[in-house]
Order: sequence, then structure tokens, then C-alpha cells
Amino acid sequence: MFGLLPWPNRFGIANFVGMKLYIKNMVCNRCKLAVQSEMEKAGLEVIHMELGEVDLLKEPTTRQLEQLETGLNSLGFELISDQKSRVIEQIKTQIISMVHYADKPEHFKLSVLLADRLHHDYSYLSNLFSAVEGITIEKYHIAQKIERVKELLVYNELSLSEIAYQMSYSSVAHLSSQFKQVTGLTPSAFKSLQKQQRKPLDMV
Repeated sequence: MFGLLPWPNRFGIANFVGMKLYIKNMVCNRCKLAVQSEMEKAGLEVIHMELGEVDLLKEPTTRQLEQLETGLNSLGFELISDQKSRVIEQIKTQIISMVHYADKPEHFKLSVLLADRLHHDYSYLSNLFSAVEGITIEKYHIAQKIERVKELLVYNELSLSEIAYQMSYSSVAHLSSQFKQVTGLTPSAFKSLQKQQRKPLDMV
């Protein structure tokens, strides 16, 4: 169902044949801890884990996969079996990681970065994402940035200029314009209300 992936010498293990699992909604470090716990409950040995992906030492049994899937589903995660869904989730995970969890501001061209990290031509990624999600990658990226801006506004630790810099906007005016376009409010109006609920990252 999920396919065996042979990776000789990748982990320095002789005659190694493991399995890679792709997991939907695994978008933060706390998610990784939750997934790790479910892997252990199912008796699966993890040798490497990153957002959205888990490398197992051995192929799971059908029973182990069923137990894992049940446990993951109860926590809001989902095993992904088809290739197109995997690519979509990888795009989302990369964008969420860049926007919400980068240690410092990153000035990058989104199309180049995604093509490089996912090893696909950007036109393929863009067309697939739009066809499946009904929204462009660029608009999804903007939506995630606005959710992060909301969070920073609520924290009230940075000025609007500092937020604009951290989120790689060219100016405060650019940030304010995009924020109002998405939310219908200016950043200052949103900050004064502080009642508008932020969306979970996997629901943006």
C-alpha cells in the first residue's frame, strides 16, 4: 500500500531495506513527538523523522500499519499513500516550516526553493497544487504569512516594522496592504480587536 523504498548505505546499515511513510498534518515539532509516540505504540523502529516524513528500519506488518493509522487518525494525522497527495503535503509542510518555524528571516524565491527541495519542476508543482487545492501556491504562502503576522501581533513583542522585516515584506505598507486584502482589517485594527481567532495551520 505504501511501498517499500530500498536505501542501501543511506543510514550506514548493511543490506538495509526500510520504508518511508508520509504523514499529513505533521507540521510542527510537537507533531513529531506525537507521531513518535504512536510509532512506538505500534512497535515500529524509527531511524529518521522530519516534518511530514518518517523513515522506518523495517517494513511494518499489516497489523502494525492498521494500529498506527488508527492512532494517527485519532490525533488528526493521516497516512498518505498516493504520490500526488504526498507532493501536495510536502509543499504545504515546506511552506509552513519556512513561514512559522524559521529561526531568522529568509529572503528567497519561493518557486526556486520548492523546486530545489522537492526535486520537481516548479510548473509541475504549481499546476498540481492548484488543481487539487483550488488555490495557487502563492496564495497559500500568503495565507500562511498572514496567520503568522496575526500571531506576532497578538504576542505584542515586535513593532509592525520588525514584523514586516521578519516576514520578508518590502515595507510596512506592503504588509498592511496584503493583511487587509486577506483579512479585511488593517494590522492595527486586528490588534485592537484581538478577538478574531487564528486558524490551525492545517486549515489555512
